[in-house]
Amino acid sequence: MDYPDLSLLIARKWRTGEGREVRSVIDPATENVVGELPMATTADLEEAADTAATASPTWRQTPAYDRYGILRRAAELLRERAQEIGPATTLEQGEPIAEATVEVFAAADIIDWFAEEGRRVYGRIVPARNPGMRNMVLRQPVGPVAGFTPWNFPITIPARKVGGALAAGCTMVLKPAEETPATGLALARALVDAGLPAGVLNVVFGDPAAVSTHLIRSPHIRKVTFTGSTAVGRLIARLAAEGVKRVTLELGGHAPVLVFDDADVTKVARMALGAKFRNAGQICIAPTRFFVQEGVYSRFTHAFAQAIEQLRMGNGLDPETTLGPLAHERRPPVIAAMVEDAIARGAHVTTGGTPGDDPRGFFWKPTLLVGVDPQARAMNEEPFGPLALAVRFKDVDEGLAHANSLPYGLASYAFTSSKRTAYAVSEAIEAGMLGLNHFQLTPPETPFGGVKDSGYGSEGGSEGIEDYLVSKLVSEA
Repeated sequence: MDYPDLSLLIARKWRTGEGREVRSVIDPATENVVGELPMATTADLEEAADTAATASPTWRQTPAYDRYGILRRAAELLRERAQEIGPATTLEQGEPIAEATVEVFAAADIIDWFAEEGRRVYGRIVPARNPGMRNMVLRQPVGPVAGFTPWNFPITIPARKVGGALAAGCTMVLKPAEETPATGLALARALVDAGLPAGVLNVVFGDPAAVSTHLIRSPHIRKVTFTGSTAVGRLIARLAAEGVKRVTLELGGHAPVLVFDDADVTKVARMALGAKFRNAGQICIAPTRFFVQEGVYSRFTHAFAQAIEQLRMGNGLDPETTLGPLAHERRPPVIAAMVEDAIARGAHVTTGGTPGDDPRGFFWKPTLLVGVDPQARAMNEEPFGPLALAVRFKDVDEGLAHANSLPYGLASYAFTSSKRTAYAVSEAIEAGMLGLNHFQLTPPETPFGGVKDSGYGSEGGSEGIEDYLVSKLVSEA
């Protein structure tokens, strides 16, 4: 298939190379160059922020119903173009084509939902203490937003940020990941083709540290939203604090799974397969640390290993592939080091544990390690790859202690048929999200975000649009 041309988007104009520095986009399955991405200059960043500020007054005054119409049309265009966008994602990121195409439809649903929610941004009347007075609370857009998104879900994560911001009446400068530019640009093109006015959404690429520093420090930017690692999130928060700017951070996770003795372990293993190894495990909410009660530990790990061995690793463009490559060359060595460290500490490999057989591409075989030492590197650092870890526990308290032992608190999961156990886990788990007896935590209408070192703020549900609004009291006599 043909990979699309790449560009910047500033003031509704598509800017190509034109003397700009370019960066090669690599197919992680073949290591071939598939495209050349123009990198924004300092002048481009200045213009993007200035354009967002210039467009802000008009967009915020645009009736919510009119904003709704543009966003709804963009969602329709995404669905119409899904069969074109999905393969482009696979070429630049490696995700199997079926998964990549489904992600486009998920992004359309997100845009749709925020379009509807934007029509329901209500203020309120607060009863006054004195006769003849009226207190009104108005909900208004915070202003121009700088958004930074990663490569692992290159259309749904931008859709959450762009959908919430635009529906609330904010303009945005978006920097998608340089590894997956075509997918982010496809979202922007759908919005432009749906009638989005000039300057409401601008898309730039460049050195991540330089671009984020420049945009966050711009006097035009009033809000920052970032998805990525905890280490970078801390730097983003510091930069935003210099200008007292609001921030939403969706950072790293290391999701625990509690499997209790009364769970149907065969069913859990089957569900865990898709949740863990989708997108080669490169998912911030992927279940990774499987804490299994001792009564079902052996049965679960055996069933899980058998399920993993049914995965078919290969190029994501092959419709038979169920596990694609890792997104870039830096990931396999990290996974290898974690596996070696765990084995040195006594872990046992039940399946996988080695790179792919093809010397081309950034492949790693889906891996399950059992009997992992809690001090192992993989138990404390997010693998962000096709690596699952299994540890046994005795009772609810011990299981919860394991689950809560890390500073991360994004997603968590538990499987039990006991209401008492489910209640105990719901109350005690330290995470922004908990899936009880399932792994699906990403519908647009529910909040998506973490606690502790996994960040703050939400990017879904009504909470997701709240982060782009400010409250203004109007007290009238």
